[in-house]
Amino acid sequence: MIVYPADFPTLNRAAALSTRRERHAGGRALRHSLPRGAHADWTPPPGRADPVAILERQGADRIAGLLPIRHQRMAASPFAFLRGAAAVMAADLAQTVWTGPRVQGCGDCHLANFGAYASPEGAPVFDINDFDETLPAPFEWDIKRLGASLVLAGQEAGLSDKAARALAVLAAQAYATEMARLAPLTPLEIWTNRIDLAAAIASFDDKRARRRAGTLLAERMDSARRHFGLVADNGGTPSLREKPPLVMRLPEHDEIVRGAFARYVATQPPERAILLAQYRLRDVVFKVVGVGSVGTFCAIGLFTTADGDSLLLQIKEAQDSVLAPFAGVSAFRNQGQRVVAGQRMMQAASDVFLGWTHTQDEAEDAHHDLSGAGRQFYVRRLKDSRLAAIGTEVAQDGLADYAPLCGRTLARAHARTGDVVALSAYLGRGRAFADAIGGFSLLYAAQTHRDWAAFRAAIAAGRLPAGNGGV
Repeated sequence: MIVYPADFPTLNRAAALSTRRERHAGGRALRHSLPRGAHADWTPPPGRADPVAILERQGADRIAGLLPIRHQRMAASPFAFLRGAAAVMAADLAQTVWTGPRVQGCGDCHLANFGAYASPEGAPVFDINDFDETLPAPFEWDIKRLGASLVLAGQEAGLSDKAARALAVLAAQAYATEMARLAPLTPLEIWTNRIDLAAAIASFDDKRARRRAGTLLAERMDSARRHFGLVADNGGTPSLREKPPLVMRLPEHDEIVRGAFARYVATQPPERAILLAQYRLRDVVFKVVGVGSVGTFCAIGLFTTADGDSLLLQIKEAQDSVLAPFAGVSAFRNQGQRVVAGQRMMQAASDVFLGWTHTQDEAEDAHHDLSGAGRQFYVRRLKDSRLAAIGTEVAQDGLADYAPLCGRTLARAHARTGDVVALSAYLGRGRAFADAIGGFSLLYAAQTHRDWAAFRAAIAAGRLPAGNGGV
């Protein structure tokens, strides 16, 4: 009997008992129930929720003092708005058609949430690197969000609508091609399949992007080994450097984070506990990260040995996934566990320090308030944001290379939990699905421009706070 994790996509239960031939036939049959071209449509439904109201509700559970930073970052451009408006797009995607197959979805699948990081062995790999919104969901939702982000990025780079749309088509075509490549492999072969960043860079057609990526990779792998310049040695006592206003101490919240770190350490399995037992938490600073995450608790813990050897761990608050109202509530009680489980399912090389924790005993979590009671977190080794950003920086020079790399990466992640044979059979090897994704992405990019304008108007009217006087 196969036992599946609580959040595992339910379609795989049947697929695991079927042959490849049966699954392929089932995937082909899906074309009759939902033609691939049907994915091209986006029309705002009657009574569509006000995007500003959605963001206001989301901000109610965040640190109020950081919301102006979040709003200011989202106001910078339509793409920046899309990054922070995962909740808005989740509500919209729920109104679109979907085929049926579910996968462990990223939930916030835009081009800036792909990137590089060092594997446990120290090798640079490329993968999805943000799982705050992960949840089992229709496979189309991730690829549509990725496509829309590529169109917006292309438009910001000065591309015509036609050329920007072509980026979404490239990503979707690479997604289908990678599914076809993976479909004949064994589950174990799929599970261990990685995307080597150096090899991916070497395959870029754009010479300038290839040179720039290679240089950045070498520099930033070295930076990661030196703790990203965050650790200061003050007379033999290591501490964390502040870099206001984005990396700083918040004494009023310090004990919340220290308590959550202590619970994390105390609940680790023996093989990790014996390693962590050699370190002690010495210092904590808070860090503002990303766009959509601004306002949630996020901090860095400096752990050191008696000899001053350093380990940096990041603790980040996990709230309900934006997909939950539409794809189903997570079976995991702790949202940090939801994030960790989703990351382990989707990433080929996950952090050995991944874990989850909370602010206090679950029995005491009767009230969800801003004092810290009831907050849930996940913990990981601090990733180098500069290393992670190599992809998006290279994309400025070579979006046509970066788009298919993201599509290929997303397919590999989906194939780990979805029915790769049925998905490949449905997608096919032609351009029908890819063209449809291109059409949707262009339409939704136009929707994002309209939502962004409404968002900026709300800031100008004083409805939403923004730093430095707003927009």
